[in-house]
Amino acid sequence: MNIAVLLKQVPDTTAKITISDEKVDESSVSKWSMSPYDEYALESGLKLKETSGGNLIAITCGPERTKKMLTDAAAVGADTLVHIPNDGVTDSTHVQKLLAAAVKRFDSHVVLCGKQAADTNGGSTGPGVAELINAACVTLVSEVNFSEGKFTTIRPSNSGIEKVVVDGLSVFAFDKGSTELRRPNVRGIMMAKKKPIESIISSDLGVNLEASNVKMNSQNPPPEKPAGQKFEGAEYVNEVVSKLRNEANVI
Repeated sequence: MNIAVLLKQVPDTTAKITISDEKVDESSVSKWSMSPYDEYALESGLKLKETSGGNLIAITCGPERTKKMLTDAAAVGADTLVHIPNDGVTDSTHVQKLLAAAVKRFDSHVVLCGKQAADTNGGSTGPGVAELINAACVTLVSEVNFSEGKFTTIRPSNSGIEKVVVDGLSVFAFDKGSTELRRPNVRGIMMAKKKPIESIISSDLGVNLEASNVKMNSQNPPPEKPAGQKFEGAEYVNEVVSKLRNEANVI
């Protein structure tokens, strides 16, 4: 079984984001990391590989720096590393087309990804790729198992937890789960440095990146939060209750 895991590199949650010329200044980002939800997709892909056998293909679309993330994936067990340069990519539909073409190129039987990226929070990659490859799509997944030719997933529902069973080519978009994520050991890190990364450009995938229908006017950081307030003493009880009720709306 060929297991494709779609990964995205995003600014680390501790990194400070700055705006320059009305757009995010990527050169100012001090640390880049794998999107947290993608980490759970990768972990589930590794478990599928261990229980069902097969080849785990880590795929990303992005600039040259994203190759480091692929090497990190190899350090924990990814077999095939695929990098698609983002030259000419201007919106999420371009990314979905490139990822879908790569999934087909490697004859993938199942596709795993995060439910959304930690930077844009778009949540369109899983459903978008599924539409392009004519696959079933299940979102908010926390667990995937394979048995007797079918995939069994666990996801939340209005009444609690539901089990969804699908067969055939499927895309699963992961939420945060209870599974502990594995970390690379020294041997894995050393072996990953020697693993080749296959770079595939859009023309190799047969994808034409037409003009984007999306126009970005500007990007702005969220407003700074006001300074906190501190109250000490019983004489402030009424004022604190009033603020919690009328300003914070928590009671």
